[in-house]
Amino acid sequence: MNTNDIRINLPASKSMSNRWLIINHLIGSHFRIGKLSTSDDTKLLRTLLTQMETHSSDVYYCNNAGSVARFIMPQLAITSGHHILTGDDRLCQRPMAPLIDALRQMGFRIECMEQEGFLPVQIQGGVPTKRTVLVDPLLSSQFVSALLLVAPKMSDGISLTMTQRPTSRPYIEMTCDALRQAGVEVRRSSNGRTYYVQPFQGKPKPACITIERDWSSASYFYTMAMLRPDLRIRLLGLQLDSTQGDSATDRFFRQLGVVSTEVRSPYRASGRSVTLQGGGEKTKTVQFNCIDCPDLVPTFAVAAAASGLRTVLKGVSNIALKESDRREAITTELRRMGVTVNASEDELHILPSTLKPKEMVRTYGDHRIAMAFAPLQLLFPELKIENPPVVGKSFPEFWDEFEKVLAAK
Repeated sequence: MNTNDIRINLPASKSMSNRWLIINHLIGSHFRIGKLSTSDDTKLLRTLLTQMETHSSDVYYCNNAGSVARFIMPQLAITSGHHILTGDDRLCQRPMAPLIDALRQMGFRIECMEQEGFLPVQIQGGVPTKRTVLVDPLLSSQFVSALLLVAPKMSDGISLTMTQRPTSRPYIEMTCDALRQAGVEVRRSSNGRTYYVQPFQGKPKPACITIERDWSSASYFYTMAMLRPDLRIRLLGLQLDSTQGDSATDRFFRQLGVVSTEVRSPYRASGRSVTLQGGGEKTKTVQFNCIDCPDLVPTFAVAAAASGLRTVLKGVSNIALKESDRREAITTELRRMGVTVNASEDELHILPSTLKPKEMVRTYGDHRIAMAFAPLQLLFPELKIENPPVVGKSFPEFWDEFEKVLAAK
């Protein structure tokens, strides 16, 4: 058996990078951020924060970056002046109403310029009149994180209550952890529904924050390990005990026979990595609730189809509201390959099928669709992925790293 040890360089976490950029902007750039994400979304956020600081324009264009638009909106609300927040056609179709409603509850003036609850919006920056707010987090946890991140700059902080169970709760906890590291007091009620964030006090001690490697990006290499059990794939810098919600990748792929082992270097404090090996014991039926990790649904669905295992993915209702309608994209492309997929609003049922790939996988302008289907090239080298550069939104180096696996003999 060939036991090539392939070393993969993952990007830094986009989610963590963007949170720390916002925190640094709010409290005066006291932290040096090491290993910042090179994704298009993080570059865009840096550009928009610089635009806020220099007042170079009052129009903030977020392209197709939903998280950037949601994180920027409260920042503009507390920034004096008149601002317009907008994006491309797809972004202007994605829901913003829960965040807009929450900011209006707090006394901010926000006007939807075309359709209520959607971008583009006009924002008149000012001072909040109320610190207590109710937020519906079902469509996105980013509505909650966006408000928590702006709270340290508000004179009275914020008391935020979620009206129902959130999607992607681990990412709210990631936000809270980052705020605490920055010296901000954050508490959560005993029932888990309310967050209390105090205004920032004093001046933090300068420190270097090192961003973790990205678990969302790691997920695609788990599919590759499943398809090539003769390889050992080492994901450099990754850690199993991560606060990132997409670390759920490990739990899902155990059911598909992929074993993860964390390796620590005795010579470097930061020398952690995770080694993947496929070919382990598989379950007969795979079941997984994706409500805390919806970005992984494309990866899980494609891996399930390739594994030949009957699979039920639950908690997928909001994936239709991402960069593309991912539920439609996944079901359409897998069905084109001969896979039986039964889709409801909140579940995907993938039945054992024989893959018969078409020449081209359509990606719908969505980075995660492109990267989720790419590992199938290990089975079908003739398979093409439409619009390869789309991966730059989160993982610009993806194709270079994937080539290491493709080239393994």
